[in-house]
Amino acid sequence: MVSPAELTLYSRLYCHLCHDMEVLVRPICEEFGASLTILDVDADPVLEERFNELVPVLMHGETELARYRLNVPDFRAYMAEIR
Repeated sequence: MVSPAELTLYSRLYCHLCHDMEVLVRPICEEFGASLTILDVDADPVLEERFNELVPVLMHGETELARYRLNVPDFRAYMAEIR
């Protein structure tokens, strides 16, 4: 059995691009059985320093899958590949 992917979305509460990406990512994660953790970069000084205004960022481990906007076909293909 393959273990589910664990994805992280680095986000901000007031960021419309962040909300847009979450809306696109969540159902695809559910479809592929992946978990999604959303981290508010403003809640952690280290994350705020690392990402500054470069959010949203979707990561799978150390692999950056998307920044600012999600390419849905590419994301689906990636999820199918790692399944």
